[in-house]
Amino acid sequence: MLKILTNLKNLYRYRVLIQSLVVRELKARYRGTVLGFIWSFFNPLLLMIVYTIVFGYIIKPRDPSIGGSPWYYALFLFSGVLPWTWFSSSSLESANVLMIHGNLIKKILFPAEVLPIVVVTSNFIHFLFGLPILLLFVLIFGKSWTIYLLFLPLVMLVQYIFTLGFGLLISSLTVHFRDIKDILANLLTFWFFATPIVYPMTFETIAKSRALKIFLNLNPMTHIMQGYQYSVFYGRLLPWKRLSVTFGVAIILFIIGYYIFDRLRDSFPEEV
Repeated sequence: MLKILTNLKNLYRYRVLIQSLVVRELKARYRGTVLGFIWSFFNPLLLMIVYTIVFGYIIKPRDPSIGGSPWYYALFLFSGVLPWTWFSSSSLESANVLMIHGNLIKKILFPAEVLPIVVVTSNFIHFLFGLPILLLFVLIFGKSWTIYLLFLPLVMLVQYIFTLGFGLLISSLTVHFRDIKDILANLLTFWFFATPIVYPMTFETIAKSRALKIFLNLNPMTHIMQGYQYSVFYGRLLPWKRLSVTFGVAIILFIIGYYIFDRLRDSFPEEV
């Protein structure tokens, strides 16, 4: 534990390197495009418009817990899909990041843990670009911002730590077990539907099944997603007790992920 804290303190010295790599990653993503960084706003806007058309005019789902208007479902769905995209993209990219940047890892003084941090941080910034679109559509659909929106940074902090811990774990293990990146893609699909994103926790099927409710509550991403839904969509106080437990789980995952990463770091140059 003391070694982890020491390494984290040393990471502070590399803050300029992390910042430079994040900027480089963001520029590389839109290099050669006409609109450039405008795509960071345009992509979530197009996605929200598609959700509105499909679920507002075609399918028209109605759930009493979400609201009478079918448009509300599009807003509910987007409030979960946006942060989930941050998590899933970070996880998938972390699985390959050490192998892609093998030339950097082979440099003696380069801190390998910087690479997963850059992946999670750059995807976090993309999430922040899409967040104003979500907040804008809250007003467009006739809802209002509430005081509970102030809890949003807390939810993002919990997700950042959880995602970073998972990214460190996945990136270090994938170097030795290449099958993980293929398993991860299928795992994330299952994980997505095992998280209340396309359905609320108040859904009738869940409410009637104690086993299903327990299963969903054991999923840390359930409480992170509910944090976004309560802060943005419902405008109510988020389930802070469960989110506090999830925060503890995120810290434990981060410690485990960093510990395994640190134990395996000496083998990275040979394996990549």
